[in-house]
Amino acid sequence: MKKHLLSLLLLLAMLVALAACGGDTDTDADTDAETTTTEESADTAAEETEEEMEEEAPADEAGGNYVLVPKNLGNPYFDTANVGAQEAAGELGVTVTYQGSSVADATEQIQLLNSLIAQNVDGLAISANDSDALVPTGQEAIDSGIPVVTWDSAISPGGRTVHINQAVAEGIGDVQIQMAADLAGGEGQIAILSATSTAPNQNEWIGFMEEELENPEYSGLELVATVYGDDEDEKSYNEAIGLMQTYPDLKVIISPTTVGIAASARAVQDAGRVGEVFVTGLGTPNQMREYVNSGAAPQFALWNPADLGYLAIYTLNAIATGEIAGEPGDTFEAGKLGSYTIADDGTILLGPPTIFSADNIDDFDF
Repeated sequence: MKKHLLSLLLLLAMLVALAACGGDTDTDADTDAETTTTEESADTAAEETEEEMEEEAPADEAGGNYVLVPKNLGNPYFDTANVGAQEAAGELGVTVTYQGSSVADATEQIQLLNSLIAQNVDGLAISANDSDALVPTGQEAIDSGIPVVTWDSAISPGGRTVHINQAVAEGIGDVQIQMAADLAGGEGQIAILSATSTAPNQNEWIGFMEEELENPEYSGLELVATVYGDDEDEKSYNEAIGLMQTYPDLKVIISPTTVGIAASARAVQDAGRVGEVFVTGLGTPNQMREYVNSGAAPQFALWNPADLGYLAIYTLNAIATGEIAGEPGDTFEAGKLGSYTIADDGTILLGPPTIFSADNIDDFDF
């Protein structure tokens, strides 16, 4: 009996031991399975992440990263140019950022451009505050592989790849004298209120105005002064007031700058001189509509600055992508504006200016 009981106890102990061993084996298998599953999940996740990065990379690389640099921010003319630049960016699938200083100052513009060159942007579209001072900076950008397109106001040759003329400079100067003569009735004192004294486009236009005044048909006009409002509203306004006080018989103020023309027209209104002193020059329809209707500025001229910004980006992109080299004779398509060819002097002409008056100003919205 005792032997039988002992045998039963030994058998039971063996079964318990076997069960314990079997339990350990199952646990190890489960652990191994979990480890294998975790490793496979990690490998799968890594592969998926790598695939996602590969899929996202072209989006990061697609299109250029260009910068539109105006003479200064807060200027309706340049803001309108940016609208056209952004339209072009959308069509081309590129990024265009709009960066500038608050004042039209060459030193500040150079500092900004140096920063953009260091960031290795894909292209620069610049309206220069000083044609000569910006040459070394423009050359540095070009040497770094960054194309430089100037628009509205050029950097001198050597500091740019291509310049886009909004219109023929001589034609811009001539049309302003023609409008002044019309408003003055062919005779009387006129004055010019410009932007900065170093603005290359302003100075070129003024030079052509002075040449145009030498023609016999304008012998009745007397240019009594040229002053500078630095493209600042308050200073331009005060300069216009000063002109009317210094020259009581003044008939016309010509302002070849969008800031200056609006400030001058407002000064004429505030001084109660509407109908006695007329303002003309270069402005945008939306900013000048009030003054056309009041009679302070019966007519003025301009091209469409939105088209200028649009063309600047199309030109920059054509050069940056290698479609053209930016050399004379190169031809490219500029979206809605059609085909353009770089002239022998390395420039592109947008087109002739438009004269705005009460007869057509409501046909435009910019």
